[in-house]
Amino acid sequence: MSRKNNQHWRNFDTRKHGEVYNAYQTVYDSVDALAAIAFIVGSALFFSEETQTSATWLFLIGSVFFAVRPCIHVVRDLHMARLPVPGLENEGG
Repeated sequence: MSRKNNQHWRNFDTRKHGEVYNAYQTVYDSVDALAAIAFIVGSALFFSEETQTSATWLFLIGSVFFAVRPCIHVVRDLHMARLPVPGLENEGG
């Protein structure tokens, strides 16, 4: 079966579904990396009493990033649910 005839692009209903999913995954991975960096740098800053305030702020920022992660998935799922699926446009009430 050729790629053109295959309705399921990489296990998604359409190419657009796959593109949207991948875009959100990139944002999710970026936020995840930023959280990890904030915690690593914050941990290193805790070795000195002079930088403990900065370390605490980085831990707070990292925690916010971790809280944003599930929100990205919720927004992605809502976005994808609104995308049209071929063959289902005329269904519904």
